[in-house]
Amino acid sequence: MMLSTPILLDYQSSTPCLEEVVNSMAPYWSEIFSNPSSKSNLAGINASAVLEVSREKIQEYLFLKKKKVIFTSGATESNNLALLGFARRHFKETEHYGHIITLKTEHKAVLEPLNQLRKEGFHITEISPEKDGLVSEEKFVSCIRDDTFLVSIMMANNEIGVIQPLKEISEICGSRDIVLHSDYAQCLGFLEFDSLDSVANMLTISSHKIYGPKGVGILLIDRDIELQPLVLGGGQEFGLRSGTLPLPLIVGFTKAIEIAVLNQKKNINKFLFYRDKLLKGLLGNNSGVEINGSMKERLPHNLNLTVLDVNGSKLHKSLKSKIICSSGSACSNGVPSHVLLALGRSFKEAEASLRLSIGLMTTKEDIEKSIEIITDSIKLLR
Repeated sequence: MMLSTPILLDYQSSTPCLEEVVNSMAPYWSEIFSNPSSKSNLAGINASAVLEVSREKIQEYLFLKKKKVIFTSGATESNNLALLGFARRHFKETEHYGHIITLKTEHKAVLEPLNQLRKEGFHITEISPEKDGLVSEEKFVSCIRDDTFLVSIMMANNEIGVIQPLKEISEICGSRDIVLHSDYAQCLGFLEFDSLDSVANMLTISSHKIYGPKGVGILLIDRDIELQPLVLGGGQEFGLRSGTLPLPLIVGFTKAIEIAVLNQKKNINKFLFYRDKLLKGLLGNNSGVEINGSMKERLPHNLNLTVLDVNGSKLHKSLKSKIICSSGSACSNGVPSHVLLALGRSFKEAEASLRLSIGLMTTKEDIEKSIEIITDSIKLLR
C-alpha cells in the first residue's frame, strides 16, 4: 500500500521553485551558458549583460538607491562576508579589535562567524531577548560601548518568527556611527516595506526561502562600506567575492524576488488566515499548548508551539510520516533549539516544540488535517 504524501508545514526551511522561476532559468543552462567574466568574446559579453540587468532589476524591485548588490552562494556566505569581512577590515584600518553586539537567538550562520571573531580577539556581546523573543531597547542601549562598531540583529527570527524593532535599533546605531547588519533571509515577501535602503547598512537575503533556486543569495551593503574579501581569485563582485557566477541561479533568484514583491500583500493575507486558523484549532482542541514568541510582532506564516507534558522525540516521531515540520532551524541537526533555550524553555520543553510554517501551496484541507493529526498525536502521548 502506498503511503500518502505528508503535509508540508516546513516552508521556513526551504521552498519549492515556482514554475515561472524554473522557466526563467531554462535558457541559461545550455543556450546562454558563457562565463559572465569572459568579456573578450561576444558570448561572455552577453552573459555579463544578463548579470548586470539582473542586478539592476533587483535594485528596482527592492527600491534600492544606496546599496550595492553582491551575489553569493546563499545567506550563510552573505552573513560570513558581512561579519568577518567588515570586522577584519575594521581591525586592519584601526588596529583595534572593537566590540560587536548580537542576540543569543540569531541563526548559527551569524553566531558561528561571531564566535570565530571572538577567537581572533574581538569582543562579542550576545543579548538575551525578553520572554516574547524581542530585544529590549533599553537593554540594547545599555550594551553599547565606546568601541562598539558593529551590530548584527536579524529582522525576523527563523524559528519563532518574531520581528525585531529594527527601525529603532537602526536609528540608535546611526546616531552612534555603528554599522548595522541584519539577516533578512526570512522576510522578503512576508513583510511589507517601502525600501530596504534604510533597514540596515548590510542585509542578507536568500533565494530558496522565497521560492527561488538553492545555491544563490545576495548581500546588500551601503556603497561606502568596505569589506575584506573571504574568497580570493578573479575579483568578481566588486573584488569582494571571487568565482564564476551561476547565471541561471541569479536569473531565477531575480524572478523569485519580482514575484515575491509583486504578490506580497495577497500572500501575507493568505498566510495570516491559515496561520490563525491553525493556531485556533490547536489551542481549542488541546490543553497545555503554549506559543513561543510574540504573536503581535511576528511573521505571518510562522507558528512555534511548545506541547507541555509530552515526550518531544515521541511527538516528532508520531508526526514524521504525516506532517513535515521541525523543532527548530533546519541547520540544528535535531539538537534542541538554542532559540527556545534562550527564551527560558527547558531542554525537555524545547524538544517538545513544533515550528509550523505555511507556504504558497498550503490549502485549507492541509490546515484542517494538520489540526486533527497533531491533536491525535498529543492525546495518544498523554
